[in-house]
Amino acid sequence: MTEKEIYLAGGCYWGVEKYVSQIKGVISTKAGFANGNTESPSYEQVRYENTGHAETVKVIYDAEQLPLAVLLKLFYRIIDPVLLNRQGGDVGHQYRTGVYYKDDEDASIVKESLQELQRQTVGKVVVEACPLRNFYEAEEYHQKYLDKNPGGYCHVPLEEILWVAGIDPMKM
Repeated sequence: MTEKEIYLAGGCYWGVEKYVSQIKGVISTKAGFANGNTESPSYEQVRYENTGHAETVKVIYDAEQLPLAVLLKLFYRIIDPVLLNRQGGDVGHQYRTGVYYKDDEDASIVKESLQELQRQTVGKVVVEACPLRNFYEAEEYHQKYLDKNPGGYCHVPLEEILWVAGIDPMKM
């Protein structure tokens, strides 16, 4: 097993976390806040103050079962990559889309995946791609939120969550 990590921002982290956690090869997920200007922000601070953080999901995955390029391709299915600072009904800088990496060797994979996404997209892709500067876990009630609140708000279509749970990423 080759354990790796990547950080994905795709609007409200509840749906992103649920979707990504269903992908075969994902070991664990954590909802949190990334690449902001404050230390250890609360959800309320990120939502109502200018912290610069994006709602983000930390993803630990097995790169032998789930190559990063495939994980990113699956992630791009649930975002609208041309929307700036919003996804679904959520609007604000904290809902921007992004891929944040810790491992410099992942930078080229992220860049290539976004170039491919741009070729397939009408409009300018505005997904951030940069090194992770910081990440702070969200409060416990945000972790696995849709498991705890099955009827909770989610901008990610339920059909996508059900679909991704049944696929083999190595056949993508």
